[in-house]
Amino acid sequence: MGNNNNPSYVFLKGTTFYFNRHVPKDVREYYKSNRIILCLKTSRREKAIRMAKSIAQRLEDYWLSLRLSNMDIPAIHLLKSSSSRNIQGQNDSLSDALELYLKLKGVGKNDTFIRGAKRNILSVIDVLGDRRLGEYSSSDAAAFRDFLLKKGLTTNSVKRNFATIRSIVNLCIQEHGLDCKNAFSRLYLPNLNDSKKRMPIPIEHIKQIQRLCMSMDDDIRWLVALLSDTGLRLSEAAGLHLNDINLTKNPHIIVTPHPWRGLKTKDSERQIPLVGTALWAVKRIKANSNSNFAFPRYTTSTKTNANSASAAINKWLQSKVPEGCVIHSFRHSFRDRLREVLCPNELIDQLGGWSTAGVGTKYGKGYPLEISGEWMSKITLH
Repeated sequence: MGNNNNPSYVFLKGTTFYFNRHVPKDVREYYKSNRIILCLKTSRREKAIRMAKSIAQRLEDYWLSLRLSNMDIPAIHLLKSSSSRNIQGQNDSLSDALELYLKLKGVGKNDTFIRGAKRNILSVIDVLGDRRLGEYSSSDAAAFRDFLLKKGLTTNSVKRNFATIRSIVNLCIQEHGLDCKNAFSRLYLPNLNDSKKRMPIPIEHIKQIQRLCMSMDDDIRWLVALLSDTGLRLSEAAGLHLNDINLTKNPHIIVTPHPWRGLKTKDSERQIPLVGTALWAVKRIKANSNSNFAFPRYTTSTKTNANSASAAINKWLQSKVPEGCVIHSFRHSFRDRLREVLCPNELIDQLGGWSTAGVGTKYGKGYPLEISGEWMSKITLH
């Protein structure tokens, strides 16, 4: 092994150089090992030293951000209040950027979009203060990142938070022509394997759940049955209007945005043939309806409460599915079931509302209901 006092932090193993450095004691709690060893994939000493110095500098910057995250913010009492701001476009604060973002991009968006933007920005303000955009530094952004990770958020959740924050700051900088950088851009995020992979529900469990749904025959079980054979997102199903359901020739559901429930993407607008247990569920909804909504328990004229539906259904499903499976797992299973009957990928994307790669897929109207219904019928036979 190399000498710890060697400023280049390299050692030679065989014909390949490696980076070798101890983790400082004050940041060791963030690491699984007390030493960092990385293969530099080169046998040239000069190149290895250059690479090692670059790695060492990035580590020093990262360790500094970890240390700063555990410190109180220096001179926070000196920050200017909102009453001391000057001309718009010169002293825009983070809260100003949020207001502008919601004014321009929040029109027609659902409550989830607005709540997410507010939550992410208010979280930054709680940790770093409501400053002018140019007063935030990359080390501030790193400190906020470490605050989120320390709270227990997964790397993917932190990435989503920063994507929203970056968009809000970028819009304000562009709209007002500010001469400052977005401190929340190009921030390093550790590639931690901390996200839980959603597993598909095995077909034997799906069949058992469908039988239970038909036996219990209530609105929550109608919702589960509908999800099990359509691949709908939970909010899409819970927010259905009765006019979205067509039981004439080629029974199907129309997935379209509503004031009480938007859609995730433009590709989410689609028609899904009704087959198997999903068709049974929709008939039960129609026969027992006393509302314009398919699931009035979760939907009003202003809101669809998918979180409440998710909590109730996941609690019921917990003892009936393998570990790692949740209500969204029906959607993963739906794609697998279509694969098993050799359904064309383009049709799978169309049925699930997934974005499809390639310019050619944007041409034409897609598969007609008659064809998509034939493929959907096949999954009920397996």
